[in-house]
Amino acid sequence: MYRLRFLKHDVGSCRKHFSTQTPLQSAGSMACLLKTRSVIRFKGPETVKFLQGLVTNDVRSLDDPQSAGENSNTPNMPVLEIPPIYAAMLTPQGRFLYDFFLYRKPRSDEKLDRTGSGPGHDSGGLEIYADVDGSVVDELLETLKRYRLRSKVDIENVAKDYSCWQRFGGTLASKSSSLGDSELSSVGRGGAIDLAGVSASQGSEQGWHWSKDPRLACLGYRGIFPTNETPPLVEAGKETDDGNFLLWRLENGVAEGSAEIPKGEAMPLEYNLAGLNAISFDKGCYIGQELIARTHHRGVIRKRLIPLRFLDDSGKEVEQKVSPGSEVIDTASQKKAGTVTTALGSRGLGLIRLDEAFQGTSLLSIKGQEDIKVETIRPEWWPSEWLLDHQQSSAAA
Repeated sequence: MYRLRFLKHDVGSCRKHFSTQTPLQSAGSMACLLKTRSVIRFKGPETVKFLQGLVTNDVRSLDDPQSAGENSNTPNMPVLEIPPIYAAMLTPQGRFLYDFFLYRKPRSDEKLDRTGSGPGHDSGGLEIYADVDGSVVDELLETLKRYRLRSKVDIENVAKDYSCWQRFGGTLASKSSSLGDSELSSVGRGGAIDLAGVSASQGSEQGWHWSKDPRLACLGYRGIFPTNETPPLVEAGKETDDGNFLLWRLENGVAEGSAEIPKGEAMPLEYNLAGLNAISFDKGCYIGQELIARTHHRGVIRKRLIPLRFLDDSGKEVEQKVSPGSEVIDTASQKKAGTVTTALGSRGLGLIRLDEAFQGTSLLSIKGQEDIKVETIRPEWWPSEWLLDHQQSSAAA
């Protein structure tokens, strides 16, 4: 793993966007196998109907792909996009249980065969694959099967056959294509098609390919690939440790999985799942929807998950000194401001009260470790109304 060092900041200016350049940020694009994630498969005529009533996002698009038209780099190659969907499953009380990245398996009419001249072999039937938290996959399968009842859908653990990967860093966030413009530009030159290049960019023989991370552009690209294959655009043996992607997510204020989004406890809107494209507010009923809808329409979110940086009194970062569950307090009043939910090195995520996080007049520290200061940083992707709504509700109170 990269050893990361950051430029110093004045501890007193603890409310800012990330602005430093770190070795991780300047290392260029990277790819990693996500060892903490697993893959399950849904198959059957009622798969979409089953998922639609279970998860927070609208999954009907997985059964109704839309053509994206011609590929600008290889004009005689049509492109059919079926972007993955990020969603969560909740308790009946509206608390977080599990998160899902849902992918539709490519079908014969959506990909070329190995010669590039026509459709490949049709494997038959709609299949949806889910990238899920590997630490709870057995529990998740049991839960899903309890809800299945008489639905015509099979649910299977296929972790031995498929793996989850992420590409991130460098300039990936600025790419407009689901594959990356610079990568596609090498596929065809001078109007000709380099079929080997198409294969490398589009994906595996089974049609799997990289897709934009459905949460945020800054997170790069995500994909499911056969376990026995190296994903396209990844040099064998050159992938980075997945701890670097964890750090990348911490810097961008994004939690993932039941370890970072407490199962049975977390309020999805406080963990910013609406801003991560995980929630549809007009899809209709699903388990736990009532609390989500009520909270959303009331418009008052007093706490949110925020990126943190841990510093000593001189403003130097401190490594491995803070643990998840540590209490964050206002140093002056000694009142609780929030809780650290995830920590890695000098970085972390915390569920912090907005009136404490961005007030700018007080310093935060770790309870029992008052020599460790806590810097809260607003991610650049946050919509401005998140802070505006809070300011308006505070003024009204």
